[in-house]
Amino acid sequence: MNKKKLVVLSGAGVSAESGIKTFRDNNGLWENHDVMEVASPEGWARDPHLVLEFYNQRRKQLLECRPNAGHYGLAQLEEQYDVHIITQNVDDLHEQAGSSKVLHLHGELKKVRSTRFESLVYELDGWELKWGDTCEKGAQLRPHIVWFGEAVPAIETAIDIVSEADIFVVVGTSLNVYPAAGLLNYVPAQKPIFIIDPNKPAYTPSDNITFIQEKGTTGVQKLITELSTINNA
Repeated sequence: MNKKKLVVLSGAGVSAESGIKTFRDNNGLWENHDVMEVASPEGWARDPHLVLEFYNQRRKQLLECRPNAGHYGLAQLEEQYDVHIITQNVDDLHEQAGSSKVLHLHGELKKVRSTRFESLVYELDGWELKWGDTCEKGAQLRPHIVWFGEAVPAIETAIDIVSEADIFVVVGTSLNVYPAAGLLNYVPAQKPIFIIDPNKPAYTPSDNITFIQEKGTTGVQKLITELSTINNA
């Protein structure tokens, strides 16, 4: 029997419970840096050394973090569902927890790419990327991150995945960051939607949306209970 397709949109709130710091919780500052200094093409052009050091510290921090109950709960759902995770997070905690189908909308912290040849993407060995580290064609490497003002190449793939969802789950994101937040519009009509967040998003709910007002760690466990109720109905 084919498993139902369960699609999850995850955001910074999931990783925050593992100790990953988020800039949105601190007035747009990230480790005391204005986000545009370290996460924009203009910031890179102005001071690439600062940008490199910033992401080196993010990678170093990631090495000390572990998946939490939210990550593990979503991975556990693969036993009963065809689970696809679309994440705004650049860490690999979903993969560490065992999720097998993860699409990173905003890039991946542990990868780097060529500044001139975008298709040249590499797994970084260790946590440090230095000025002077180049791709095989001699161009400087940069973090494999989608910065503010850059296109989100994976969004079309994400839309295709969401448009085939039997169940759609949002966890750890306030639905304020576009284009990711717009994925909600592509969920097929009448398919159940679950939104896990301590704060209800500020829009009018429809009949097929269930709000679970919890953090990711506890909310995912409640989601699993809700889904079992649906399956047994």
